[in-house]
Amino acid sequence: MSLFVDFSAIQSVPAANLNRDDLGSPKTVKYGNASRIRVSSQSWKRAIRHGVEQDLGEKAARTRLVPIKVKEALERDGWPSELAEFAGSQIATSAVKKPLKTEAAGHTSVLLFLPESGIEELTAVCSENREVLEKGQGKKNPGALLPTARIQEILKRRTASISLLGRMLAELPGANVDGAAQVAHAFTTHASEPQRDYFTAVDDWLGEADTGSGHLDTAEFSAGVFYRFASVNVTDLLKNLDDDRKAVRTVLASFADQFLMSLPQAKKNSTAPHTIPDLAYLAVRTQRPISMAAAFETPVTADRAGGFSGPSRQALAAYAQDINRLTGNRNRPFHGHAGITSTSLEGIGKTYESFPDLIEAAVDVALPESGDEQ
Repeated sequence: MSLFVDFSAIQSVPAANLNRDDLGSPKTVKYGNASRIRVSSQSWKRAIRHGVEQDLGEKAARTRLVPIKVKEALERDGWPSELAEFAGSQIATSAVKKPLKTEAAGHTSVLLFLPESGIEELTAVCSENREVLEKGQGKKNPGALLPTARIQEILKRRTASISLLGRMLAELPGANVDGAAQVAHAFTTHASEPQRDYFTAVDDWLGEADTGSGHLDTAEFSAGVFYRFASVNVTDLLKNLDDDRKAVRTVLASFADQFLMSLPQAKKNSTAPHTIPDLAYLAVRTQRPISMAAAFETPVTADRAGGFSGPSRQALAAYAQDINRLTGNRNRPFHGHAGITSTSLEGIGKTYESFPDLIEAAVDVALPESGDEQ
């Protein structure tokens, strides 16, 4: 039996452009025959990952620059530039039987995802094999000169965030990690479209008689109340972290906190849209995750005061109540919520005073410290 923790949030975001398309416009989706503003799961997941890594003090890097970073580290150790560059390229050559392709700039053609500490380890492997590298340098087809098993071991190593969010690397056998967390695209609970902003920049050194601006342009932004959803498969996370319950509790609590408190950083300096959710709803489930997104298939309409946040909170609670009735309240040992109002919302469990209280309660049910799962 699998165990899941579901995370739902209602969050109001003012003028911003959290996630842009190829033309610089806010991303959109049509749902319920209404256009909505959308923030991709990848965008918000990256913000969550960085927050989790900061919490846990173990950073990972998704990058094509591993050969270059190894080269730079070796140069700092006093290696000649050409030998250091050759050694860096050997990381890709020696990783697999069919070498990882590298481009002219020294980048690998695919993104690798490894602990940042891996660069130091790869540099050490090169140092241990410097004599072999010196002999192979300049040969037309030197082949793999570094120990493949060691290189693979380092490139396949995991951090907690990799165990949580997964890794796709088909070129390196055994490197793929099925992530335990699923993150949905966020979308506005109501109809919303991008808006245009005409802006200018003044040239501070123009003469007093000069008029006009030094630069003018237009940009797009959006505003709205978003529904956000994610789910963590606790059973898979236990497997990925070798059944270390203490570590899983820590990672799960960190993910929960970062899901609620993180925000994509695009255009932050010109919009500063630093809100947090108005409402968080957490549920522990033993059968499958259940998103509340369908609560907003019919777009929410503004209340008498003109806002969407209150009606969105009510719509989520009403839909959850219907879902609970349909499922007979089965396979859900816990659910609860915390929000900006002290008024309890029917259908979404016990009211908690704060996000930390809500998170602690959910984690305790999903992974009791005694070791007795629900």
